[in-house]
Amino acid sequence: MLVLVVTITFIRHCFLFFFFVVVVVVVAVCCCCFFFQFFFQFFFQFFFLNIFKHTNKSLGLFLLFPLSFSFWSQSVSFVKQASKQTTMSGKGKSSGVYKEKSKPTMIRLSNISAAKAVADAVRTSLGPRGMDKMIENPDSSVTITNDGATILDQIEVLHPAAKMLVQLSKAQDIEAGDGTTSVVVLAGSLLGACERLLNKGIHPSEISSAFQLAASKAREILEDMSQSVELTDRDTLMRSASTSLNSKVVSLYSDVIAPIVVDAVLKVADQETFSVDLNDIRMIKKLDGTVEDTELVDGLVLDKQFSHFVSTETHQNDAKVALIQFCLSPPKTDLDNQVVISDYTQMDRVLKEERKYILNLCKKIKKSGCNVLLVQKSILRTAVNDQALHFLNKFKIKVVKNIERDDVDFICKSLGCRPVAHIDDLTEDAMAKVGSVSESARMLKFTDVQHVSKTVSIVVRGSSHLVLAEAERSIHDALCVIRCLVKKRALIAGGGAPEIEVAIRLAEWARTITGSVAYCAREFARALEVVPFTLAENAGLNPISTVTELRAQHKDGKRNTGINVKTGSISDMIEEEVVQPLLVSTSAITFASETVRSIMKIDDIVSVR
Repeated sequence: MLVLVVTITFIRHCFLFFFFVVVVVVVAVCCCCFFFQFFFQFFFQFFFLNIFKHTNKSLGLFLLFPLSFSFWSQSVSFVKQASKQTTMSGKGKSSGVYKEKSKPTMIRLSNISAAKAVADAVRTSLGPRGMDKMIENPDSSVTITNDGATILDQIEVLHPAAKMLVQLSKAQDIEAGDGTTSVVVLAGSLLGACERLLNKGIHPSEISSAFQLAASKAREILEDMSQSVELTDRDTLMRSASTSLNSKVVSLYSDVIAPIVVDAVLKVADQETFSVDLNDIRMIKKLDGTVEDTELVDGLVLDKQFSHFVSTETHQNDAKVALIQFCLSPPKTDLDNQVVISDYTQMDRVLKEERKYILNLCKKIKKSGCNVLLVQKSILRTAVNDQALHFLNKFKIKVVKNIERDDVDFICKSLGCRPVAHIDDLTEDAMAKVGSVSESARMLKFTDVQHVSKTVSIVVRGSSHLVLAEAERSIHDALCVIRCLVKKRALIAGGGAPEIEVAIRLAEWARTITGSVAYCAREFARALEVVPFTLAENAGLNPISTVTELRAQHKDGKRNTGINVKTGSISDMIEEEVVQPLLVSTSAITFASETVRSIMKIDDIVSVR
């Protein structure tokens, strides 16, 4: 029994000693491994890696062979890291992949995301079947429109890059007047192409230069597929105006508005300088009737009435119209002072002098031969008082009060008169001769003007303020379309035909060149397809199959083929009379590419106080 106890005790002590030895050995091995790994990482990374980078790979491998076999896997990983660093260090001198710092990349991606968000906001408003936006203003007024410039002008945009797209829409509105939604959608698609090119490792400067070449090539393609037009071709001009009105709320009345728009622009156009000043076309909005009652007046229309004091006559033939800027009321002193009247005799004397002063002015007006008097609004004192109206009515002179200062230039240009600042300057030369001045529906119409002027007035009517505002915007866009044809007399097909044609021919051109420019040109061409894609999507068609069929038609040589949203099919846009000015498409591509190039060259946003 004693022997058994001794044996068990011995075995137990041996096991504990063996276990202690194993633990010590394991701890020692771990410490050695950690030490050698720590030593290897720092010594190898700062010594052998630098030798590897500054000499060549063969020498680096030769220095790695003396290392122990246990660290061979670690050595291989450092060899790969050194090889990668060597390649990246020589990237600027070779054709390596571009990898930018983190901050400029984040700034560019932020700018692209913000700008694309603005483009997506107005994308659903593109085309004849586009949706309208309801904009609620701070004063609780509501605006309903699908005009891109109006939407972007009224919404609140905070991001600096997003504001650039708002300015882009305004620039398109000033240059062409139409295509304000298309240019923003196109810019958003081009920014998406830039994002894909950046992910491929192409430098932003190379993307910017390639987009400039692609935009220039796109303009050449558009000019090649355009058709010339003459201003004497009234039917073609009306088709262009109708195409612009098709995407508006007033599209049902395009047959009424299109002739008005064409006649108005041709009346004020300067054929020699190929220019049109839209300020010579005055639009007066009247909440009465429907849009179908809109009319063009070859003369002057004022949203005013005769100042009826005693007489109620509303018509004047063979009128001699004078525009005065002085007041028909008692004068006031230049300084603020008070006049104290102690008895009624002094008061009668003051009233008598005022009456005498006003009567003297009215007699001089009557002596000049004027029978229609326009009085400019005054902010210092009453422009014309009741006593002056009484005397003028006795002299059979009709008075129109409160003419705004902004309207003076247009009135003088329309009637051929000049503003009179003093009663002594009121002569027959300063007055305009008008065949008829009539008052109807709370408006004054001056017709049969003897002075030959290049001004017209359009009376826009509607059943509500929302309809009136949208009708005014629609007519303005149609006027701008005809103005584009005066400036650049060329037409192209609509319905997405020019964009898909440019996309196909740009892709063909990209296959003839090499380098990063070819990649950028292909992405530029791909981005242009967003216009027909969006037209089909907003019309409820299958965008993929529609654009595929449209692309196939254009590859067969039918370059005027576009999307007919009314029938939901592919057809020839020239035969369907869906045309648009060349200037609208060329300016849209030019402005969109310039804006995208500007955004791509931004690598930081600096805030200043």
